[in-house]
Amino acid sequence: MSEWKVICKVDDIPVLGSRRVTRAQGMDVAVFRNGQDEVFALLDRCPHKGGPLSQGIVFGTSVACPLHNWSIGLCDGQAAAPDNGCTPKFSVKVEDGTVHLDPQELATVGLEFSAPVAGPAHKATEKA
Repeated sequence: MSEWKVICKVDDIPVLGSRRVTRAQGMDVAVFRNGQDEVFALLDRCPHKGGPLSQGIVFGTSVACPLHNWSIGLCDGQAAAPDNGCTPKFSVKVEDGTVHLDPQELATVGLEFSAPVAGPAHKATEKA
């Protein structure tokens, strides 16, 4: 594995919350912290309708999508049954209170996904 990229301090991520990491290409990555100070990273996109997982509520090792309340596993990105789908996950290393992500994964994982477009902008794009 290549050298890890420093993202932030664990304390910079709200407990039961997240922080977004912007990438040069592709959608943001959401870095989550649960009540046990465990840190996880997923593409900031629910597999259902593309909702921003970074705005969801963290509970245990899951996050609830803010759009339709799908429960997504932070360990694997998998939607909890009866829902079906998966969002890409990213490797995380926490060392001396600092969160690191793999730069190779940041550059390559989940680039095929795009942010959802809603409202009037969505209709305008369909007509074009």
